[in-house]
Amino acid sequence: MKPFLLITTRGEHVAAAEEHALYCHLTGLLPEDLEWLRVDQAPLGAVDFDRYSGIILAGSPFTVSEPEEAKSATERRVERELAALLDEVIARDFPFLGVCYGIGTIGAHQGARVDRTYGETSQAARITLNEAGRQDRLFTELPDEFDAFVGHKEAISEVPAHLTVLASSATCPVQALRVGRNVYATQFHPELDARAFSDRVRTYANHGYFPASEVDRIIERVSAADVRASHMVLGRFIEEYLSSAPVPARSSETPDPATPGSVQRSARAPVAA
Repeated sequence: MKPFLLITTRGEHVAAAEEHALYCHLTGLLPEDLEWLRVDQAPLGAVDFDRYSGIILAGSPFTVSEPEEAKSATERRVERELAALLDEVIARDFPFLGVCYGIGTIGAHQGARVDRTYGETSQAARITLNEAGRQDRLFTELPDEFDAFVGHKEAISEVPAHLTVLASSATCPVQALRVGRNVYATQFHPELDARAFSDRVRTYANHGYFPASEVDRIIERVSAADVRASHMVLGRFIEEYLSSAPVPARSSETPDPATPGSVQRSARAPVAA
């Protein structure tokens, strides 16, 4: 079978490893079936689309709408590389799922307005599918309304006509969208359970998502949240696009997995159900 590719941008090593483990856990993929690129550590390089069943772009402390002068050199590099990747993803209509930072990245690439009008503090939000969402193959098995974890400074506030909005919340009008037939993005986090979300809140307590003094209160509120329905988005993405075709052999020019910036394989860490 062809593996999936997970692209992450978190500079915190523990949070990054936990993120890969969470995606493995909730997709049911073994670590070797979810190859991992940390583009915060090294350039993305050329992606061999023939090698993968699909691509997942995870969330990030980066923000698309931040003024250019406020972005680090790494963030600007990552944005350029992801824009080039999306050029090909969109042209191929290649299976792709962007999460949180991913929806801002896809939105900006496709001409949506991404700004801070509809930011949401870290919480479990009620997500509502619209008619397009109820008919969509990734979302059709989900309830019309379900809870999911959110926490973002920016969001899409204006949507071009060619993007299909699939879901919203009371405080954020674009919680999920589709481009073409196979390119998806969610503002909410389908990879997080209560324990992992609490860890994420602690990690980013001083990053401006919420007052640092609110950490314990936020964790108490989310600890009882039932977000299991949101996890189905990941499962459906894997089910829909998993390819049983053999993986093409790596060319002599493909970096070895042990070299910096190349595909990394991470051992699965224990993750709460």
